[in-house]
Formats: sequence, C-alpha cells, structure tokens
Amino acid sequence: MSRDPQPAGASPQTGILPLRPELVGAQPYGAPQLDVPVRLNTNENPYPPPQAVVDAAAEAVRVQVASLNRYPDREALELRRDLADYLRSDTGVALDAAHVWAANGSNEVMVQVLQAFGGPGRTAMAFTPTYSMYPEYARDTHTAWVTGHRGDDFTLTPESAAAQVRDRAPDVVFMASPNNPTGTALPLDVVTAVHDATAGVVVVDEAYAEFRRAGTPSAMSLLEGRPRLIVTRTMSKAFAFAGARLGYAAADPAVVAALRIVRLPYHLSAVSQAVARVALAHAPELQRDVARLRSSRDGLVTWLRAHGFEVPDSDANFVLVGRFDDRRAVWEGLLEHGVLVREVGPPEWLRVTVGTEQEIDRLTSALAAVTGRATAQQEREVGR
Repeated sequence: MSRDPQPAGASPQTGILPLRPELVGAQPYGAPQLDVPVRLNTNENPYPPPQAVVDAAAEAVRVQVASLNRYPDREALELRRDLADYLRSDTGVALDAAHVWAANGSNEVMVQVLQAFGGPGRTAMAFTPTYSMYPEYARDTHTAWVTGHRGDDFTLTPESAAAQVRDRAPDVVFMASPNNPTGTALPLDVVTAVHDATAGVVVVDEAYAEFRRAGTPSAMSLLEGRPRLIVTRTMSKAFAFAGARLGYAAADPAVVAALRIVRLPYHLSAVSQAVARVALAHAPELQRDVARLRSSRDGLVTWLRAHGFEVPDSDANFVLVGRFDDRRAVWEGLLEHGVLVREVGPPEWLRVTVGTEQEIDRLTSALAAVTGRATAQQEREVGR
C-alpha cells in the first residue's frame, strides 16, 4: 500500500511569510488519502452512479463546454428550483427557489453563513463531539468559537442544549443531525429549544439526512415561521456525487438574500450546475442503494455490539466504534489489513464508513484479528 503523497504535515514557514497569528502551526483539513483495498474513512457512498446517469451527465457537460466562454448563471435559479422540488418530495415541505441556496458543498454554505452572520466581535457554537470543520470555519471568518457538550451517550436534551446556548449567547449555532462523528440524530424539540434560546442563527447540518432511520424527522419541517433557522444538505453522500461538490441550504428568503451578498462572483460553475441538475433528475436511480446501506449499517452495528464493541445508534452512513485503549494501534492494525478507517472524535473511538457488503466483511475480519475478537464465522468453526 502506498502512503499519502501529500505533505500533510507541512505548514507555512512563519519566518518567511506574514501569516495570520491564528494560522501559525495549523494543518490543512483532510482525511488520509491512501491507496488501500478498503477505504472506509470519508463517508462516501461506495456505489458509483449508474451508467444512465453517467451518460446523461456527460451529455450535459458536453453542452456546457460549448459555451464556457460565458459566465454561468450566478443565481443558479434552475438548479435551486430543482433542489426545492427534490426537498418537497423528500420531506413534504413546500419550498421554492427563493428558499434554497446552493454552493460548492455544504462546507461553502456554512462559511457563507459565518461571513453573513458571524465575523469579528461575534461568536459561533456547536456541541462536541461534532464535525471538526466547524471551528475552522469560524477561524477563517474571524468568528470567535465556543463549545457546548453532549451527554455521555452523545445525545442532547432540550433542557441542556437550551441552557448552554443561553449561557454562551452565540450568534450562530451549528447542530449536525445526524451528528458527525457519532451518527446520532437530533429530536426536533432540541432544535426548537435551541432556536428559542438564542437571538442568533441556528444551522442544522443534515449532510446525512437521507440515511436516517424510519421515523427520524428532518428539521426542514420546522422552517416555516422560523426565519433564523437554516437547514443544510449535500449531494455528496446519498446521491453518490461527492466529486461534484454540490451542497445547499433551505431557509427563509431573507437568509438566502444575505448569503447572496457574501458569495463569490459566479461561485458555481456552469458544469457543476448542469451535472447537479442531472443528478436531481435521476434521484431515484442515484439513491437506489440508500436502503441497502441503511440495512448494511444496522447489520454492522448488530455485529459490533455482539462482539463487545460500543456503538451509538446511527442515522448516518457511518458508525462510531469503541472503546479502544489505544485507538491508534487499532487504526494501524486495520491499515495493515488493507482497511482504512478514521481517527476522529473522542480519543477512545474510531469512525467507520458503511461500505459494500464485501468491504464490511473485510472490515469485521480485520477488526477481529486486530482486537482478538472472533468473527461469527470463526465462532461457528470453533463450535463444530
């Protein structure tokens, strides 16, 4: 296996460059990109787009290339209409283009939120453990960062969340549902409690929403009458379109208008918009494997718990696995077996993306070998 060729540990030489003080010693974000047989560290959908979608996207790109001498639609109105239609079918919430904003991944949407509602003299907050990029968005927009905390089981109660928000009085609150890296979803009463406890903007990050278990609600249903609530999503996961880099937000039109002020000119290329519209037109085909991944996730959770591992309930396409006395040793051991997972979150845990059935089999065999816990097949053989 080859190691990551990128000099990930390299940082700017402060003796040469007039770097901002808060960036001194900082490392660029990124999970290891290693050439191994089983990559379960970046929460990608393991199943590529079907050929019909590949062909339709290729044709859409061909059409756009003929006019790349012109700038794209800077408002991405047709794409936003298609996103509103998709959200209406997925959540039952009636939206139109004025309620939807799109950008290069939900990452860019959240940076734009902080550019519009954060900044110098303002504060952003999230409840840890959660997505590691939130504080970096704050740093990059000169927004102060504070953290709240989840319970020992990684959940939040309305009372605890609201009390922590009232105590910190943030201008922007980020809440991931399902949460990354724990996989836990937020009850809607937690969202409403946080919204009512602050005068600031509340962002519910639903990057993995399509993988939620039956009966797990979306915060989209709370948008009406709450102009300070923003719900973000991505096409990277359930749509199997991570390489297209398309994320979006649903919010009050006043929020969308604010994000338009801080967006870069022509921030979404014509190619990105065209390919995303193809994906939305083929949503059923692209999401054909979502139910399959949900089932594989639940099966993996069952196996892990049966073998003595701790796993929080997951509504995402990944699971958090623990507890390990030395997670680095387990991570390295899995890597030696050709399985790459993610060291992220609390120090006794590892995050594992749900892959194909064959990849999960490889994972469980490797995990059993590294930790000394027998697989179900090995147990059957011993019992013969």
